[in-house]
Amino acid sequence: MLTIALIQEAAARIRDRVHRTPVITSRSFNEATGKEVFFKCENLQRAGAFKIRGATNKILSLTEDEKKRGVAAFSSGNHAQAVALASREAGIRAVIAMPDDAPQAKVAATRAYGAEIVFYDRLKQDRERVAIEIAEREGRVMVPPYDDYQILAGQGTCGVEFLEEVPDLDCLLAPCSGGGLFAGVSTAAKAINPWVRCFPVEPDTADDTRQSFLKGERVSIPPPPTIADGLRVQSPGALTFPILQKTAEDVLTVSDDEIIETIKFLLFRMKLLVEPSGAAAAAAVLANKLPSGTKRVGVILSGGNIDVELLSQLLAVNDK
Repeated sequence: MLTIALIQEAAARIRDRVHRTPVITSRSFNEATGKEVFFKCENLQRAGAFKIRGATNKILSLTEDEKKRGVAAFSSGNHAQAVALASREAGIRAVIAMPDDAPQAKVAATRAYGAEIVFYDRLKQDRERVAIEIAEREGRVMVPPYDDYQILAGQGTCGVEFLEEVPDLDCLLAPCSGGGLFAGVSTAAKAINPWVRCFPVEPDTADDTRQSFLKGERVSIPPPPTIADGLRVQSPGALTFPILQKTAEDVLTVSDDEIIETIKFLLFRMKLLVEPSGAAAAAAVLANKLPSGTKRVGVILSGGNIDVELLSQLLAVNDK
C-alpha cells in the first residue's frame, strides 16, 4: 500500500538527489482568478520534471543484483529522462522505449543522460509491451512510470514538501496521466491535512481518468489527440486508480486552448517556462474549473521540458 510512512522513507532516501523545488505566488494570477494560488515549481526540478523523484526512489531501492542487471522503462519523455539520469548516477544501464513522435528535446536529453532508446509507434504498438519484452529478453528490472509503490512514494515527496510550506490549502491540483503524481501527492496531502480537497486534471480529449472516475472502474480510450504529450495515457494505472477514487473529489478537464493560454500567462507574466502537460492544473484554475468556495489553491507545475519549435507554435496561436 501507499502510505505516508512509505513516502517519508522515500523523502529521506532521495533528499540529496533531488531539488526541494520552490513554492511561489503571483499577484497577477491571483487577480486573474480571484483566488490565492500557490505554485509548486517542479518545472525547476532536476531533469525538468517531478519524475526524477519516483525514478530515483525506485532505482535506489534496487538490490545490488538488480542494479547489475540494469533497468528498462517506457515513456514519452519526462520519465525517460528521469530514469536515464537516476540510472547514470547509480552507475547502472538503462534502456528506454519511447514513441517515435516524442518531443525531440526529451529524446535528446534522455540520450545525453546515457540511456539507450528503442522507438515504437504509439498508434500500432503497446508501449508497455515493448518495454516488457526488452526487460524479459535482457533480464532488466522494469521501472514503470507510475504503477509501482516505490515510484508513487517518490512522487508523494512533492506533496509532503508542498504541505510543509503551505499546510492550510483549501485544495490541491495536479496534472494526471497514469495517475502517479496525483496518487502520491494526494496521499501525502490528505495525511498532513485531511480536509484538503484534491483534484486531478487532464485534457478534455484525453479524459480516460474522468471517464473511469465517473464509471467507477478503469476504462481505456483510443490514443488521444492533445498537445500535452505527457498526458496521453489511455487508461489510469491499476495501482493509482483505487487511490484516486479515495482521494479525488472530482476529475477536472481543460482544453488545449486553455492550456496554451496558461503557458503564455506563466511565461510572460510569471517568467516560468512550463510544458503543456505541466500547465494543465494551472489551466484548470485560470479557466475557472474549480468549485466555488475554494480560496487557497495549491497547483503543481509538473514539468518544463518543451521543444523550441512547439513553444514557438504555441506562442503564435491567436497572435496573428
